Amino acid sequence: MTDAQTAADTSLPELDGPPSLTRLTFHGPLSEARADKLVERLAGTAPTTVLDLGCGWGELMLRVLAAAPGATGVGVDVRARDLERGRRLAVARGLARRVEFVEESAVGTPRGPADLVLCVGASHALSAAEPPAHLPEALRALRGLVSDRGRVLLGEGFWQRTPTPAELSGMWPGASTTHHHDLATLVDLAIEAGFRPEWIETASMDEWEEFESAYQADVEVWLAEHPDHPLAAETRERVDRHRARWLTYRGILGLVYLTLVPVVTR
Repeated sequence: MTDAQTAADTSLPELDGPPSLTRLTFHGPLSEARADKLVERLAGTAPTTVLDLGCGWGELMLRVLAAAPGATGVGVDVRARDLERGRRLAVARGLARRVEFVEESAVGTPRGPADLVLCVGASHALSAAEPPAHLPEALRALRGLVSDRGRVLLGEGFWQRTPTPAELSGMWPGASTTHHHDLATLVDLAIEAGFRPEWIETASMDEWEEFESAYQADVEVWLAEHPDHPLAAETRERVDRHRARWLTYRGILGLVYLTLVPVVTR
């Protein structure tokens, strides 16, 4: 999940509020078609261990495990509700014995090395530094967490073009041109950290729009049906603010999926 996506949390307390994020399959701009290709490519490396950092409910990890019957997985996140959703999904798919969802910080994690490390929209979870200074440290951490001849899937935000001051003022608090790198610089940083980029692909506008719409859909429908609810005014302000932000960074903020191969040191 990118900084823009975490800038406004549209969820409400579970009691007396709308359902939260039920329209989302993946917690990011990822289509079914792209997910299928990623799973095929990553499972094709025959991983036996999968580590998902900032996993949320671990949808992509669960799909990899289903496609790689010999693999086991660990998902790490700090959001208990997402982790519980992941456990329910694992049970429903017959994967509960092959996956563990752990509530803990990924900073300095002792877990790994794993044959496949997933870090999609969660590089910030690997470093205490502020973006974008966190990225070299996060990439070094990922290199230490993946086994030789394994793979890392990194989902990372980047500027598709430099935003103007007016555009930055409409994004998340503190947004600046230094908050993200451009794509070429981001790939160079991955190489400097000890990787080669096997595959470079970026989320499409359709993927972004489907994600951002699904991110708020539950709450928008609830607001339409409960305009006078005691929580409605607060909720309406929150989702209107988030919508305004994503419509500002729409077409400016990108997300790249990098399939990274560690350079083997001898």
